[in-house]
Amino acid sequence: MRWFDRLAYKPARTSAANQLAAAIDAAKRGDYTTALGIWEPLARSGSARAQNNIGACFAEGLGVERDGNLAFRWLVLAAQAGDPVGQRNLASLCFRGEGVEQNYSRAAELYRAAAEQGDGPAQDMLSWMLLESEVIEPDPAEARRWALAAAAQGIASAMTRVGMLHHEAFGVPRDPAAATRWWRKAALRGDADGQAMLGAACHLGAGVPADAVEAYAWLLRAQAGGSVLAGRYMDAARAALTADEIAEAERRAILPLKEPAP
Repeated sequence: MRWFDRLAYKPARTSAANQLAAAIDAAKRGDYTTALGIWEPLARSGSARAQNNIGACFAEGLGVERDGNLAFRWLVLAAQAGDPVGQRNLASLCFRGEGVEQNYSRAAELYRAAAEQGDGPAQDMLSWMLLESEVIEPDPAEARRWALAAAAQGIASAMTRVGMLHHEAFGVPRDPAAATRWWRKAALRGDADGQAMLGAACHLGAGVPADAVEAYAWLLRAQAGGSVLAGRYMDAARAALTADEIAEAERRAILPLKEPAP
């Protein structure tokens, strides 16, 4: 969960912007005492991003005792001020029912508000809710729109979802080759489910030439990354290989991922 994000500033930065940047640097070092000391006066003077960051600390127990109620109160301030990260983080509390009664509709509204401001993780989550969550009215076309927006910002899970849309023909014609291209993009960025689906495609020869060794290598990566999807194909993929081929797949599975194309 990306609780903290830098604001995008123009070259001439204000004093408050410099303070926010210093606090983020402290937080990245794990020094939340220093970060909170910077954020608190900024938040009380109306800085929405500082309000978000304090709320995030209470939500995650970073430098303070974990407290859902205080997290909610600070994030409400940030969200009401229009901060997209605050809207996204408040949506997460509403979705999970932490510090506030669980409310999927309100979560979706907040994710949409943040998504419309260009927040990539919110676009990704809204896409997931519109397609897979079963807690709001599904809309494959809208799900695809937001998944593409998030994918354009480099969010790998959204790339995997676009691949699934092509694979399942949700709102688009079935296109195994397009599905595999998206899964490869996600896989190279480390998304475990994207790696699992790419492995399955290589195993089945769906949208890409069959390659048993490559299939098992991607499935091994996916399994190591925690994808439950990989388990569906592991036994069959392994059974298709010789002992030498299994060893080669295992070797490939631990190599550093290649830098994805921009």
